[in-house]
Amino acid sequence: MDKNFKSGFATLIGRPNVGKSTLMNHIIGQKIAITSNRPQTTRNRIQTVYTSKEGQIVFVDTPGIHKAKNKLGNYMVRIAERSLTEVDVILWLVEPSTFIGAGEKHIIEQLKKVKTPVILVINKTDKVKREEVLVFIDAYRKEMDFEEIVPVSALKGDNIDVLLECIMKYLPYGEAFYDEDTVTDQPERQIVAELIREKALYSLEEEIPHGIAVVIENMKFRKSADKDRRKRTTIADIEATIVCERESHKGIIIGKKGAMLKQIGSKARPEIEDMLECKVNLQLWVKVRKDWRDSDLYMKNFGYNPKESE
Repeated sequence: MDKNFKSGFATLIGRPNVGKSTLMNHIIGQKIAITSNRPQTTRNRIQTVYTSKEGQIVFVDTPGIHKAKNKLGNYMVRIAERSLTEVDVILWLVEPSTFIGAGEKHIIEQLKKVKTPVILVINKTDKVKREEVLVFIDAYRKEMDFEEIVPVSALKGDNIDVLLECIMKYLPYGEAFYDEDTVTDQPERQIVAELIREKALYSLEEEIPHGIAVVIENMKFRKSADKDRRKRTTIADIEATIVCERESHKGIIIGKKGAMLKQIGSKARPEIEDMLECKVNLQLWVKVRKDWRDSDLYMKNFGYNPKESE
């Protein structure tokens, strides 16, 4: 074992929609966590792995910390807050602003309770003038002592190398947790479900996305010969169900003559094919499960086990 090799865990926390998933996806070089401009996009704890000659960072992307309105919301917040004591370093992502509201104050209270080193990451710096960043840094410095403050643009990739160097400082020396080729602990079925949910987030009306889940009912791989029967290609047959809470939502998700459902599928298919590296035959259905976000049974069936956040 290389005595200079480091390995450890870093969690990404912050308010909804600050760019946690975008940052994580950029660092590991491929899309694992879904992104959208809507809050509470990430619902589960997702681990991705970055490996270099210097060390291995296991990133834990958590749901945004917010005021919960149902059992699913409580589950998401508990997952996020629990991660603070289970890692070697905390990355707190914030918007480039001097406004520190109630949500940020709540996170600061949580951070002051733990001994884990905290790196403040000011994201989306591509949207502001460079001289303004110093003002934002000064505003947050007055609220709490941070081990490091790093301004970045997760979208553009600006200053990511500096952030990685800072993270490595706080990791212990030790062997890698995963093989160097590993990029995530997420099963393929879970990633496929999330990619479909992401396309629904982008396509549907404002009030509907929070109340949907995606369940992979069936996912099988088969070999198919081309027209000349000279080459056999892999095809993934995937059957997925979009679950919503109301009958009125079901009609909107399906759309006129199935147009909306077709749109979601056509947007999801190319990214699923890129991830699986094969052709995909995707079939989507819609089911109604009233108030599933307040049902422990439905939440567990749809991949959000309440007991995991306890």
